[in-house]
Amino acid sequence: MSRRPTALIADDEPLLRDELALMLVQAWPELDVIAQARNGREAIECYEAQRPDVCFLDVHMPGTSGVEAARRIGRRAHLVFVTAFDRYALEAFEHGVLDYLVKPVEPARLLDTVQRLKDRLVAAEPSLATDALLQQLAARLQRGVAGVAPLRWIRATVGQELRLIAVDAIDFLRSDEKYTLVAWHADDGQASEALLRVPLKELVAQLDAAQFAQVHRSVVVNLGAISHVTRGLNETADIHLKGRREVLPVSRSYLHLFKQM
Repeated sequence: MSRRPTALIADDEPLLRDELALMLVQAWPELDVIAQARNGREAIECYEAQRPDVCFLDVHMPGTSGVEAARRIGRRAHLVFVTAFDRYALEAFEHGVLDYLVKPVEPARLLDTVQRLKDRLVAAEPSLATDALLQQLAARLQRGVAGVAPLRWIRATVGQELRLIAVDAIDFLRSDEKYTLVAWHADDGQASEALLRVPLKELVAQLDAAQFAQVHRSVVVNLGAISHVTRGLNETADIHLKGRREVLPVSRSYLHLFKQM
C-alpha cells in the first residue's frame, strides 16, 4: 500500500495501551496508531470513525469484549487479539489461524506478527477473521479456558501462614495495582482478607462465569454473596454483601447485569 498503515489499540488498561504503542514504534516505525479505546464499544466507534487498517484488541474488556468488537469490525480490518490466557485457551486462537499476542507482549513475537500483517497489507488480502470463526472463538472462550475446569481453590499468604481458600467462600476480589485483594468468609464465619500476587484479569479467566461476575474494571463479585443492589446516579449501582460492610461499585459498562432492577 502506498500510504502509511494505521492502527487502533483497544485495552481497558491505559498503561498496557501505551506500552503496546511504544513497542509498535520500535517494531513497525511506518505504522501510525491513530486511535486508542478503553473498551469494545469504544473500539467499534473508533473503527467506524477512522477505519484503521489493523486493530489490536484485548480479549477481555468491560461491556463489549474484544471478540464481540472484532465481530462488528469483521473482515474490514486485520485483527490481532491480545490475551493473558494460558496455553489451553490459546489453542482456540491457534486452531482458528487468528493473530494473537500474549501478555506481557514479547518483542520477538510482536515482530513476527508485524511481518505477517505487512505481508497481508501488501498483498491486499482480507482479514482471516470470518464471522463464523469469531463466533466459534467467542463460544469457546465463554465456556472457560478451553474446557478446563474452573478454579476451585486459591492459595494466599496471611501473615506467616499459607491459606488455602475455597473459591466458593470468596465474597469478592478487587484489583490493588499489581495485586488482587481477595475477601472471603472463613469456616467460623469470620470475614477475612488477603493480597494475592496475581493480577485480577488473570484470575477472572479461571473463575466460573456462572458464579462470579465482573461489575467494575477493578471488582469481581461472587453472585451468591450479594444481599441487594441499589441503583445510583449516572447509570451506576452499588452492591451490598451478606455479612460484610463493604459496598462494591457497579460501573455503567456492567449495569446490564442487573437490568431487571
